[in-house]
Amino acid sequence: MSEFPAKRMRRMRNTAALRELRRETRLSPPDFIHPIFVVEENSAAGPVPSMPGVSRHTVDSLDREIEAVISVGIRSVLVFGVPAQKNPTAAGALGEDNVVSRAVSRIKDLTDRLAVITDVCLCSYTDHGHCGVIHGEQVDNDASLELLGNMAVAHARAGADLVAPSGMMDGMVRAIRRALDEARCHDAGILSYAVKYASSFYGPFRDAAESTPAFGDRRSYQMDPANALEALAEARLDIEEGTDAIMVKPALPYLDVIRRVKDAYPHVPLAAYQVSGEYSMIKAAAANGWLDEQKVALESLIAIKRAGADMIITYFAKDASRWLSSV
Repeated sequence: MSEFPAKRMRRMRNTAALRELRRETRLSPPDFIHPIFVVEENSAAGPVPSMPGVSRHTVDSLDREIEAVISVGIRSVLVFGVPAQKNPTAAGALGEDNVVSRAVSRIKDLTDRLAVITDVCLCSYTDHGHCGVIHGEQVDNDASLELLGNMAVAHARAGADLVAPSGMMDGMVRAIRRALDEARCHDAGILSYAVKYASSFYGPFRDAAESTPAFGDRRSYQMDPANALEALAEARLDIEEGTDAIMVKPALPYLDVIRRVKDAYPHVPLAAYQVSGEYSMIKAAAANGWLDEQKVALESLIAIKRAGADMIITYFAKDASRWLSSV
């Protein structure tokens, strides 16, 4: 009798069918949230050079993009607004006719098959590019909360299913929940960017959203990349304040954080954001022939889900959905 152990792990890897049968973690199009940039000016629409394959749209040109999203089985979109005019108090974010609210209304007119999520942050609307009201060169946390609440209400009234506050202002979830309830927008949920790091992976996004800070950086309000326990405290606070789901951003460099947050709060839906830098690095390496784009993108997405994410915001959403349907 052979001395080799009776258990041979390779037996369940011999064929594609067996590997599929053994698979622990699976991806499908409904796992993905597709980000959409909506601009006010026609001249600002078009491809984003630092994010190959990503374009900015106007409200009037959304139809084709929404059709493409639905056709591959995606069921959720995240809308970012890029206004024509910016000022110190983010006035363009607050009126009922703001660019995101108009985009939400348009999407809801086109289909009832998508969950529409809106980014709630002031950075794209301020002329200084920071995520709140500035006094001197400091972000005034408490003065920013009322503006975020008003912005969230405008999005909810337009039909947003979830509002996603991303500015990392202390107390933002409580302020937004109160504002939504006072406006009788009880059904609008909150997906908080609970754990958002001061990451260097956001560069291409800032090109697309025109949100690069005019001075300084965001390290005084976004998280230090060295910290993981702090992420649990941030998530706990947002859950206590009434968020319906939480997010970790970025994703791939913070898989350990995704796992810790999911283990700590398994009952709370968890999103992870595969951010622009993660996306653009894969695209650039593939363009140079160094990596296989499809294989690497899908491997990175399965790693994010395996780490504990229930949903993934990714610029690969449409391509990944097509790839998965052809496997």
